[in-house]
Amino acid sequence: MLQTHKELEKLYGSDYKIKKAITEGMIYKIDKGLYSHTQYVHPFEIIGKKYPNAIFTMDSAFYFHGLTDVIPEKTFLAVKRDSTKITNRDIVQIFMLEKYHGIGKTQIKFDGVTINIYNIERMLIELVRNKKGMPFDYYKEIISSYRKRINELDVRSLEDYSNEFDIEEYIFRTIQEEVF
Repeated sequence: MLQTHKELEKLYGSDYKIKKAITEGMIYKIDKGLYSHTQYVHPFEIIGKKYPNAIFTMDSAFYFHGLTDVIPEKTFLAVKRDSTKITNRDIVQIFMLEKYHGIGKTQIKFDGVTINIYNIERMLIELVRNKKGMPFDYYKEIISSYRKRINELDVRSLEDYSNEFDIEEYIFRTIQEEVF
């Protein structure tokens, strides 16, 4: 179980007792301010604890949803525009307006860890919104995956989500032409 230093202070009562527990191997320091009772903690669990308001998006979400077999080299996280910059080089931070940040947020279990992620409908909208910045083959692979999973898509949610974005007509028209 992953815990913050503050949580351990409540449990152990003092910083001295926390350091003693680390020395005795009862807990392990995993990252700055994060501790665990096990030596290995899944990286996604660490991300979830360090950045509780972040949501997996783009390449990470496409992979986790099984829309591509391309394992992302970096972890893509959506955060609110006023969030603190993440300094981890393995994380690509995507800043979003608060009104867009929570649209389509859900949780799934991936590799035994519960993560915050955008649902497949929101990711379809993100795919179309970011089409021009993606390699053509990668885009086509994901669109093809959506076509195969067309019966899983909640069309009502797609309509609702597309109405939330400023360019809803373009997005919805592109989705209709390329997926349905």
